[in-house]
Amino acid sequence: MTATVEVEAPKIVDGLSADDYHADRTSVSSSGLRALLPPGCPAQFKYDRDHPQPSRKEFDLGHAAHLLVLGEGPDLEVIDYPDWRKKDAQIQRDEAYLAGKIPLLTKDHDMVLAMAEAIRQHPVAGPLFTPGTGTAEQSIFWTDPATGVRCRVRPDWIPDCGDGRLVVVDYKTCRSADPASLQKAVYEHGYHQQAAFYLDGVKALGLAGDQEPAFIFVFQTKSAPYLVHLVELDFPALALGAARNARALRVYAECERTGIWPGFNDAITYLPLPAWGEKRDQEEYS
Repeated sequence: MTATVEVEAPKIVDGLSADDYHADRTSVSSSGLRALLPPGCPAQFKYDRDHPQPSRKEFDLGHAAHLLVLGEGPDLEVIDYPDWRKKDAQIQRDEAYLAGKIPLLTKDHDMVLAMAEAIRQHPVAGPLFTPGTGTAEQSIFWTDPATGVRCRVRPDWIPDCGDGRLVVVDYKTCRSADPASLQKAVYEHGYHQQAAFYLDGVKALGLAGDQEPAFIFVFQTKSAPYLVHLVELDFPALALGAARNARALRVYAECERTGIWPGFNDAITYLPLPAWGEKRDQEEYS
């Protein structure tokens, strides 16, 4: 497919729930594009798309932190128990899930309150997330002109920029917020792809005007003192993320066109040891 394909106009869909956004089958998201490339593959992507699983419970703390920081998300249900071992605690937890709420033990609720307060006290993140000064979780749809693939993003937060530079903000919780740990997380989770893709989305909508928009990650640790580290990726990282997105979009377009969603390989291949393991064993046994 080429850039001459007819494209559907970009649009913002207001009031779209997170569940409906993630269930959309007419478009591909950033996480979907990342799943198409190694270490994932198209076959696994298609299976996961066709067999959606409920959100994993280990994400509850992150979702709760998002709610308290951004003001958007499912309601919280505080379960006044020290852990989930008691039957009554488990019953209350399951009832909360059935009601579409996030169940949190009291200690975990106290933790996410402290995390939100640490965000508010941060000299940059606090003003950035000031209630009433931006838009949370807005659903954006556009068509990639090179492949004709319909794309979607849902930025955590877009502050009102007035005549200034548009900023797209993504809030993530993490175990460690030191630079080396964040570099590893960005690469392993493809966050440079996410940033590039989201920037494409806001530019497709014309939200950035004539200025180049910025994408800011707000990382926060999940242990006291709930440190905050704001990160903007450099140009090489964004360029590589965009290149990965371009390949994933071509893969997606071809799979949709042919109906063939390949796995890792259909033949026998030679598989060497990892370079570090081979080097170590050569030094030890050669």
